[in-house]
Amino acid sequence: MVEFKDITGKNIVLSFQEASFKKEANHVLVMCEAEQGWVLTQHKERGWEFPGGKREPGETLQEAAIREVFEETGAILCDLKKIGEYCVSDEGYSFVKAIFWGKVEKFIQKENYLETDGPIIIPENLLDLRFEEQFSFIMKDEVVEVCLERIEKLKLQK
Repeated sequence: MVEFKDITGKNIVLSFQEASFKKEANHVLVMCEAEQGWVLTQHKERGWEFPGGKREPGETLQEAAIREVFEETGAILCDLKKIGEYCVSDEGYSFVKAIFWGKVEKFIQKENYLETDGPIIIPENLLDLRFEEQFSFIMKDEVVEVCLERIEKLKLQK
């Protein structure tokens, strides 16, 4: 497990083991890749970030990940793997997010991307760029760094 504080001061515990936390994950973060690069979304308030959100009643985490990616980017995934989860805690509350790695098959042009302005493709080194102003605070913590490194290791194992 990796423990740290995020940029807002919340406690974060990241794990690549299944069911590491007492609470079940009800949120998803999906690190998406297309042939052109990493697929982010332009959140209207926070800036550029990986797609994600809350699981709806009756939905599996995988279904939530697929839905959130489509709603926020118009992307259809052809591959999706759960790679870990992390717990965010602050004074009196906590929640757990499941982390997925997805590959994009294609994009569907949409008129509405809900709380986002649609997809952003980052072909360059995301680890270096993520500290720029247009990126969400979510992209600037160790979850993104450690997970991107883990994804690179998983690619080498194929």
